[in-house]
Amino acid sequence: MQNPESKNCDLLQDKVKTLISSRVSLAPMAGITDFVLRSIVREYSPTCLLTTEMISSEALTQVKDTDIVARAENHSPISYQLSGHKPEMIADCAVYLQKYADMVDINMGCPVNKVVKGTDGAALMRNPDLAQNIVRTVKSKIQIPLSVKFRLGYTADEMNYVEYGQKMQEAGADFITIHARTRAQMYGGKADWKKIAELKRNVDIPVFANGDVVSIETAEQCLEESNADGVAVGRGVLGDPSLLYRIERYINKGEYLPSPSLEDKINGIKELLTRETEFRGELVGIKFTRKFYPYYVNGFSGASKYRGALVTLDNKKEIFSLLDRIILEHSNSNMIK
Repeated sequence: MQNPESKNCDLLQDKVKTLISSRVSLAPMAGITDFVLRSIVREYSPTCLLTTEMISSEALTQVKDTDIVARAENHSPISYQLSGHKPEMIADCAVYLQKYADMVDINMGCPVNKVVKGTDGAALMRNPDLAQNIVRTVKSKIQIPLSVKFRLGYTADEMNYVEYGQKMQEAGADFITIHARTRAQMYGGKADWKKIAELKRNVDIPVFANGDVVSIETAEQCLEESNADGVAVGRGVLGDPSLLYRIERYINKGEYLPSPSLEDKINGIKELLTRETEFRGELVGIKFTRKFYPYYVNGFSGASKYRGALVTLDNKKEIFSLLDRIILEHSNSNMIK
């Protein structure tokens, strides 16, 4: 007769395989992967694993009803990411999130100063015993899969990612996402996908590779070099929410779908702005969306001038008028050529 714990472990692993069956996930990005962007990505891809922005366990303990936990019916499969360093607090938050999440992820890779100074994020890579305690505590309290996201190490001299991944698996993690940079690198330099292959050889749970996956070509190269089970797409989705679907399509069917045209991108930022203003109110939604302009309004002569003008506008009608002018002038320019 099969041990009940072993049976439960097998069921969770089957669940994880279902959640990551597309081999592509949306990586969590603070202030980026909000309800609106997740919804748009989902409309392109019905099957990729979505991930929320990083949610502070300290903040969630204080205020439960926040926009950051909002989800739509079609958001599954979706993982909710928690940050923190207090095992019981994170576990209590994970229990609460079970009513929204298909998976809970623990952030052990965020490199920003205000996070690591609080012993959260990538700082946990310097304290694997605490990290293991967090995973064990959360795992003991939830009935859904648990994943962790971490980096190669804190610095180039502290690359402990293989041992760290093994410790996370031993503590009960069902799935790993690894950003192929150290904390010291932040988001600079080049992600070292080849190192992920060593982690993959030394753990039995699925591993997704993250870092510098910004196109179909880089996704293909990353999978080849890392031998990972899939890719987590972060900054590549900025300006192109169709990217996850296009990568999936290539992986699964060998079909190469083209990148969005300038007109597609302008219509995309209009759609994003419309939804963000509906979600947050016009003024807040406009201010929130400004960070996306450089990713949508680019690749043509005069783009910087238009971006400079766009960030000064706080009226949706005026913004749309300027965006329409970009399409018109670009079309006329192409006709003249």
